[in-house]
Amino acid sequence: MLTEEQIYGIYVPVVTPFNAAGEIDLESYQRYVNNIIKNNIHGLVVNGTTGESPTVNIQELQTLVDASRELLKSSPVPLVVGTGTNDTASTIARTELAANSGADAVLVVVPYYSRPSQQGIIEHFRKAAEVGIPVIAYDIPGRAGVGMSVDTARTILEMNNVVGLKDCSGSPLLVSELSRLGSKPVLCGDDLQFLHMLGCGAAGGMLASANVHTAKFLGIYEQFKAGQTVEATAAFDQLLPLMKLLFKESNPAPIKWLLSAYGEISSDTLRLPMTSISSELREELGAYLAG
Repeated sequence: MLTEEQIYGIYVPVVTPFNAAGEIDLESYQRYVNNIIKNNIHGLVVNGTTGESPTVNIQELQTLVDASRELLKSSPVPLVVGTGTNDTASTIARTELAANSGADAVLVVVPYYSRPSQQGIIEHFRKAAEVGIPVIAYDIPGRAGVGMSVDTARTILEMNNVVGLKDCSGSPLLVSELSRLGSKPVLCGDDLQFLHMLGCGAAGGMLASANVHTAKFLGIYEQFKAGQTVEATAAFDQLLPLMKLLFKESNPAPIKWLLSAYGEISSDTLRLPMTSISSELREELGAYLAG
């Protein structure tokens, strides 16, 4: 089980590879995730936003969790499984699946589309936490349509079994305030703000961009923690052009295209309503590869 003390460093939210027929490409998944793990990351995140979680059914989730658990059987890397949906009952069912299948923690997003009140958000997380497996709460108002207030985040982080927060709020306000108050750890989920958020008190990052150049992101984190801020800033600045390209269109389409181009996965296929990247972005990423 994941503890608060283990929430630091670089957690990589992996994609879910699909074949041309739109089915999970387990061979690609195993090869690609195994390569990610070899970098000694601090956590592996399956079925998050980057894994196209809204389109993965519960049977497929079981397949992904089982495959991931097998890949990690001789590794200390914790397995975090995205189980949050816009329906509390569905979230509970997926959280129970993760708990019963050997996951170390679950990632539960603020319910999207429904735009619940702050009290509704709190009760949603209370129900998820009652399952018993450690919960990382996930605040992403840009996708959920509503975000956590500081008071709501504090209330959720005080719950038993809630061990941390992934912050994609788009502002350093939340992590700064929670850090000032001495809350449980916060991971930055906004790749472009990663270095700044570390300076505001984030314990690390859950970064989609770390699917590419994983070792460089780990290096930035280690440099920052060692007080080598000049070196960390220089390394981060080198990655900024790539990060900007990877978020120029909706995640995970650009990352899937690049992973496919690198041969890490066999296809950049996405499930509707997600579609592949535009020809313009394809050209820009192609130029990045050639450069």
